[in-house]
Amino acid sequence: MTKERLYLYDTTLRDGQQTQGVQFSTAEKVQITEALDGLGIDYIEGGWPGANPTDSAFFDAAPKTKAQLTAFGMTKRSGRSAENDDVLAAVLNAGTGAVCLVGKAHDYHVTEALGIPLDENVENVRASMAHIVSLGREALYDAEHFFDGYKDNPAYAVQVCKAALEAGARWIVLCDTNGGALPSEVGRIVAEVIAAGIPGDHLAIHTHNDTEQAVACSLAAVDAGARQIQGTLNGLGERCGNANLTSLIPTLLLKEPYARQFETGINRESLASLTRISRMLDDTLNRVPSKQSAYVGASAFAHKAGLHASAILKDPSTYEHIDPSVVGNERIIPMSNQAGQSNLRKRLSDAGMVVEKGDPALGLILDRIKAREGEGYSYDTAQASFELLAREELGQMPKFFEVKRYKVTVERRKNKYNKMVSLSEAVVVVKVDGEKKLSVSESMDETGNDRGPVNALSKALAKDLGQYSETLTDMKLVDFKVRITQGGTEAVTRVIIDSEDGQGRRWSTVGVSANIVDASFEALLDAIQWKLIRDRGVVA
Repeated sequence: MTKERLYLYDTTLRDGQQTQGVQFSTAEKVQITEALDGLGIDYIEGGWPGANPTDSAFFDAAPKTKAQLTAFGMTKRSGRSAENDDVLAAVLNAGTGAVCLVGKAHDYHVTEALGIPLDENVENVRASMAHIVSLGREALYDAEHFFDGYKDNPAYAVQVCKAALEAGARWIVLCDTNGGALPSEVGRIVAEVIAAGIPGDHLAIHTHNDTEQAVACSLAAVDAGARQIQGTLNGLGERCGNANLTSLIPTLLLKEPYARQFETGINRESLASLTRISRMLDDTLNRVPSKQSAYVGASAFAHKAGLHASAILKDPSTYEHIDPSVVGNERIIPMSNQAGQSNLRKRLSDAGMVVEKGDPALGLILDRIKAREGEGYSYDTAQASFELLAREELGQMPKFFEVKRYKVTVERRKNKYNKMVSLSEAVVVVKVDGEKKLSVSESMDETGNDRGPVNALSKALAKDLGQYSETLTDMKLVDFKVRITQGGTEAVTRVIIDSEDGQGRRWSTVGVSANIVDASFEALLDAIQWKLIRDRGVVA
């Protein structure tokens, strides 16, 4: 059976930048473009040239890509020709092989928002598409508010789209701009549009996630005959976001009937980079990745219940819909007070500790985990701390150094510019190779800002650990979470620290104390010791 070609169009750099709090730099846009191109995306929409300096600069700096780099803009304005519209000219001057122009497809928006006759809007769309084609570019018409417009006036919505198609547009993009359409509506309307004379291999779908169904609506459009899907990495986009390509791509490649029916520009080898690219985007935006994200989330293949873990050991397909490695993710068997020995043995094995079934140490480890979680610890989100706990019970925990004492001070004072600033300072005394060492570090960064007491402790602790200091030079703290686990005068603070090193490894540790600094120090100690275990040859 010959597969049909399905095209993937990424608008992370344009529509994704509409996300509240998201603003890409030109360098970041280039980095994301290169990642998308390596993945195998067909179209990469880089932004709106002329709308802002960053987008204009990006098209000047954009790398050469196998993907069709696309500039976005709007159809020509009334009262001028397409050849003499300066806004349209700025878009075309970006020099991209494809140009996507947005124009109204809802009669209400034409007469009320634009204040022009319906036929004049049709002519604006037609003339704009014809102008792009005359310049040898690939034209895409972005039919704004299409589904709402079709519900109110189907004849007009289709008329505008036909005008774009007849003028030479390669793709007619049906947009659910408000994000309120349901999959059944999208499927029905796309089928009716095709029946009205617009071929499915010229139809694209662009959905928003305001009802949490953007992915489902996109698939419904494909089922009905549309052959291009538009979306963003990690579902970025204004309001509730766009259709999430990070979910759509593996579904199209791995799930039936799509895997059997379609081919895309993405192959199995590049699919394995999906998790890395997803997390790279979050790292670029300084956002914590959603652990519950389908396919690529850290918890997407986590099995907490003992019954599940026992089955996973025998046959992973019992509780996993795909092999996590196919999308570059990994299976996690978290440890918690719900854990059974199956979870425990699997997690120990993953950490390089083989313990036979029935070993009394398994029960001791489980008892200690349950007791500690009763005190406020959480090991299902702190895998590295669990490993250290288990090593202690098994007598496999090396003693790299011993902390004898530490002190942290935070001073608030005026600087030379008469501005109030804070400064954190940490003193740590450790015993390494039989020798006591004292380290002092401040948390002031190169810009003169205080990075806080935990940063000061981290610097002081790693500063003078003798033979171990060099091992820690590529380690950094990337996330810090605090939770109060009890209220009142007996409040207990739980701190989770996420660390990362130059090899791309990321691990989580936990500390608990009535004092937030003490809890942080405990989590920090675990993070350092886990890193030393990995890099000093204690485990393979």
